[in-house]
Amino acid sequence: MNKEQIQKELQFKAVRSSGAGGQHVNKVSSKVELSFDIHQSLGLSDQGKERLLLKLDSRLTKEGILRLQCDEARSQHQNRNLVTKRFYGLLQSALKERKKRKATKPSKSSVEKRLKSKKIAANKKVNRKPPELD
Repeated sequence: MNKEQIQKELQFKAVRSSGAGGQHVNKVSSKVELSFDIHQSLGLSDQGKERLLLKLDSRLTKEGILRLQCDEARSQHQNRNLVTKRFYGLLQSALKERKKRKATKPSKSSVEKRLKSKKIAANKKVNRKPPELD
């Protein structure tokens, strides 16, 4: 992953934010939308692109464009920084390879302990029954 190249490929768009805020909201475009085209990226390897397309499938458009938006802060500059940090965090978590889980067997003592507790519970239930009279 080449961060400098990816940074050049990011496209930002400022939009008017929604919600309460009075007259200020109607005048200022503080919400920032980030879009990144995974297919056209030169900063990612082919393997990285495939991995991102698989992992981020639900967050991509039909064209393979990742869109993120941020309107947390009142300033466009802060929102741009926040959405960029979120984007890089998302990329890193999607590109990280997970360790394969090794199947393990339970230890002898844990198996014995489980069976012993089952026997105790079964005996409790047997003892609750009324005695049989002949």
